[in-house]
Amino acid sequence: MLLGVLVLWAALELRASAAAASSLADFTLEHEVHSSFIHRRLRSQERREMQREILSILGLPHRPRPHLHGKHNAAPLFMLDLYNAMAGGGAEEEAAAVGLVGEGGPEAGGLEGYSYPYKPLFSTQAPPLASLQDSNFLTEADMVMSFVNMVEHDREFYHQRSHHREFRFDLSRIPEGEAVTAAEFRIYKDYIRERFDNETFQISVYQVLQEHPGRDSDLFLLDTRTIWAAEEGWLVFDITATSNHWVVNPHHNLGLQLSVESIDGQSINPTLAGLIGRHGPQNKQPFTVAFFKATEVHFRSIRSAGGKQRNQNRSKTPKNQEAFRVSNLGENTSSDQRQACKKHELYVSFRDLGWQDWIIAPEGYAAYYCEGECAFPLNSYMNATNHAIVQTLVHFINPNTVPKPCCAPTQLHAISVLYFDDSSNVILKKYRNMVVRACGCH
Repeated sequence: MLLGVLVLWAALELRASAAAASSLADFTLEHEVHSSFIHRRLRSQERREMQREILSILGLPHRPRPHLHGKHNAAPLFMLDLYNAMAGGGAEEEAAAVGLVGEGGPEAGGLEGYSYPYKPLFSTQAPPLASLQDSNFLTEADMVMSFVNMVEHDREFYHQRSHHREFRFDLSRIPEGEAVTAAEFRIYKDYIRERFDNETFQISVYQVLQEHPGRDSDLFLLDTRTIWAAEEGWLVFDITATSNHWVVNPHHNLGLQLSVESIDGQSINPTLAGLIGRHGPQNKQPFTVAFFKATEVHFRSIRSAGGKQRNQNRSKTPKNQEAFRVSNLGENTSSDQRQACKKHELYVSFRDLGWQDWIIAPEGYAAYYCEGECAFPLNSYMNATNHAIVQTLVHFINPNTVPKPCCAPTQLHAISVLYFDDSSNVILKKYRNMVVRACGCH
């Protein structure tokens, strides 16, 4: 009888506060605890445990160690633009922080001729790549990867293909369950000031199907573009189908070949046509970019091994660490004096973990956490579920029967992380449910 009365009373209270609920519904979105951070230097064991735990969340078996020479080519710069579009700004500052671009040009450690946005002049894609940041490629992708050209020495081809250029990209390290939704080969064309000034070129990109000793390889034409010699910018060729084939059948990945011909069919050296190869400026090096979407749900599968031990280690790790900066309100107060369920500050710093050499952006992120009382009566701004309301009433009547509801996240957001892998390829990946947006009683 008493329970029924309390439930009815609670329902009336909630109905009476319905008008105010709209203004308070997002209480935990805006009203957060802001306090001073606690800092101390991590011990070696703590740092290793924390690094291992976060790597497992990121789906990485180990800490990547990229080659220094691959950090300043065109691929990372282009990926920074994608990160900027995905994360909503701030990538240029992140680039300067890791030395990819400089405020004063080459003299200040930056790269000459690079500015945001990073848009090509022409493309074989529809819509044009100039609007790639606004296209569905980026918004629908779970992960974007760029691949550097693996060819270190120009290959000698037979007479008919003496001016062909070879490009190879390693797509063998794609995470399981990821399918290619779009892929593009990009090569930069400089302005031609002499010899071919008023001519047009036909640029063709081929997939290498099979190689033969003593004769030319079997090729499959992927795309052709006709351009003026005076044009300048990034040429973009669609290689989506080919990339999907390479991901499924890695042993079939024999690379691409590119040829340039005049309008009358004469073979032309790509360098004379203004195409930038591996000997050109780093910020104009050719590369491939691929967009991926998960075909299945894979949640932290890498954590299955050794998860128990890591959970035990986690319980021993102090809260007030340099890499996890946590607000310290309520630590020494009694249960009755604790504040209501709300969002508190928690900042995860990749830089404090010593990862600034492979994580390009961000330097860290505000993860937040939920803490506080879910005590009777539950206010409308506590985002309580119906079950939590009933549980609170039962606990109020008989505290020994059931516990109080728990303060937990009700909204979680994703973050985007831009980083190098071991081969100096650049990966931009969305990680879901990483940031607490709102808290409530459950």
